[in-house]
Amino acid sequence: MTILLYALLFIVSVAVTLGGCGLFTNAIEWLGKRLGISEGAVGSIFAAIGTTLPETSIPVIAIFFGTSRQEAEVGLGAILGAPFMLNTLVLPILAVLLVLYARAGKRTAQFHLNYSEVRTDLTFFCISYAVALACVFVPSRTLHLVAAAGLISLYIYYMKIKFSAVDEEGGEGGLEPLLFAKQAQTPSYGMIGLQAVAGLGGLILGAHLFVTAAETMAAALAISPLVLALLIAPLATELPEMSNSFLWLYRKKDRLAVGNVTGAMVFQGTFPVSVGLIGTEWALAPSALLAMVLAVVGAGLCLLQILVHGRWQPWLLSAGAILYIGYTIYLYVGG
Repeated sequence: MTILLYALLFIVSVAVTLGGCGLFTNAIEWLGKRLGISEGAVGSIFAAIGTTLPETSIPVIAIFFGTSRQEAEVGLGAILGAPFMLNTLVLPILAVLLVLYARAGKRTAQFHLNYSEVRTDLTFFCISYAVALACVFVPSRTLHLVAAAGLISLYIYYMKIKFSAVDEEGGEGGLEPLLFAKQAQTPSYGMIGLQAVAGLGGLILGAHLFVTAAETMAAALAISPLVLALLIAPLATELPEMSNSFLWLYRKKDRLAVGNVTGAMVFQGTFPVSVGLIGTEWALAPSALLAMVLAVVGAGLCLLQILVHGRWQPWLLSAGAILYIGYTIYLYVGG
């Protein structure tokens, strides 16, 4: 009965987190539109940050406000699981959906992207994650703090590049109405801010509930909290991101669909990792370390395909799912 109660708490935490994420993302996208920022930057910066807040808020709550080692493991798992899942599962799924949409006659079977933008995103991610990976093997507190500051600075530089880029293709579609003001053609900054605060509150509450549920369920089922956080947390918290990208792909808005994913990878490879470097000893279990290595390998292969072919081949991009499937089998067999 206790396990069922905490399973229910986990479901509630996911629902609260997703609800908060929906409110926050919708609000900041409208904020970007009101400020006159290009849709490309809105997709890779505002939308990406909004949809990554659930997995970012989880490690912040777990690491800085948790009271046990298990909660810290959940935090680290949330940091490392999301970027791994994005480039080894979400991007391959986008490739498969692209082919399915094409066979259904809805669109062509090739991504229509500015590959220079994608190359920039993947390069920033590989650099930042390589730095974080190197820190695992150098247990110096000072070096970790310096690396955290460097990663945050790197993301600020990345945002500067994105905001200064010219959106040559123009708009890629309108936004959904602001949820707190559905009848307003142009919602006020006050309503946008109110919805953003409400969404952020939902994210924080959902993260706290998830950490509590994950720790207790792991203990009851004798499952490592790290396993739950590496696989279950990212899969749950990435649902808004995945659904947004899948819908954008169907509507032939490939730049937004892919930019939302690759932009999120850059954010997750810098800011959440900095949280881990600052708030923990950054001593990773073999399974967590492997997730980092495979994330770099997956992103590197995506980048290599662009450098060699100049574009993504959907069948080749979808093959990246082998890394995710293999890792999942490894965790269940070895964990």
